[in-house]
Amino acid sequence: MPATSPPSSAPDAQALGTGGRIVQANNLDVLPTLASGSFTLIYLDPPFNTGRVQRRQGTTAVRASAGTGTITGFKGNSYDRIKGDLLRYDDVFENYWEFLEPRLLEAWRLLADDGTLYLHLDYREAHYAKVLLDALFGRESFLNEIIWAYDYGAKSKTRWPTKHDTILVYVKNPDAYFFNSEEVDREPYMAPGLVTPERAARGKLPTDVWWHTIVSPTGHEKTGYPTQKPEGILRRIVQASSRPDDAVLDFFAGSGTTGAVASALGRRFTLVDQNPEAIAVMRARLPGATFEALDSRA
Repeated sequence: MPATSPPSSAPDAQALGTGGRIVQANNLDVLPTLASGSFTLIYLDPPFNTGRVQRRQGTTAVRASAGTGTITGFKGNSYDRIKGDLLRYDDVFENYWEFLEPRLLEAWRLLADDGTLYLHLDYREAHYAKVLLDALFGRESFLNEIIWAYDYGAKSKTRWPTKHDTILVYVKNPDAYFFNSEEVDREPYMAPGLVTPERAARGKLPTDVWWHTIVSPTGHEKTGYPTQKPEGILRRIVQASSRPDDAVLDFFAGSGTTGAVASALGRRFTLVDQNPEAIAVMRARLPGATFEALDSRA
């Protein structure tokens, strides 16, 4: 059962970035240096698999019974790597999931017992990710598949336009995870005439389908970073799955939206990215954060 805590007020906006750390490095070099169980919330927005289509020998992980697999897993379980021409990869990565899998293993280790992982992907990879996370975390740790739907940009005339991302939500311990829906900002009813005026005025709790615009090209949030996600999406995640002063981790940090939202809501954060452009955006956006360069190019 999820634990809850009462709502809290956000800190002064001038403190933005305070309590945060920005690290320039390959995330796989940084993650092993962080203490196990350090973070209540991990949000990951890894590179989407959107490049050239190429078919090759794929690798995936399948959960096996305790002690029977070739690799020791979580809670005494183990899993086998099953190789075969099973997966179709859409990127310049030699193997996208060999890139992502060790980082997800680290995410599991770094989550606190009451912690939650939010993995943000697009439609090309979400179904593969679900299979992989079921193997690594256990199916019992699956909490939600969130659909973020938006309506902006070009529209295809040869198929249904693709206007959504998928966010997979997994918990470290299905019996102890933290979740507080009362802290989440409410949204308007789509049919307010079907509820009482009092309920319509209060608004409703979001479901697992989130209608939210992308970052406006002319809006105040815009940093110029190409994969920037809107603060409203991260705000909902941070409100629901962390408490004030909890630690939040994003090791594909990009424009730093996770840190900006975490700071505004009184959470501590660690952001990791290797891209110098991302680091420059984050340092300007979060001037109160401490900065560390572990990358040889920094």
